[in-house]
Amino acid sequence: MKRILALALLAPSSVFAASFERPIPQPQTETAEFWFLMGSIALIVSLGFVQYLVSRR
Repeated sequence: MKRILALALLAPSSVFAASFERPIPQPQTETAEFWFLMGSIALIVSLGFVQYLVSRR
């Protein structure tokens, strides 16, 4: 009896489930490319500064 009740409660749940839709990636904008360039330059400058500080020891 418990199995029938559990099956009756779980069976309709698949009917209400939404189908999965794959996310579509957005194109990269000019602004995003600019800030990526700025971040890359800042990282390289920071690494150079750290190398300078470490080499002084």
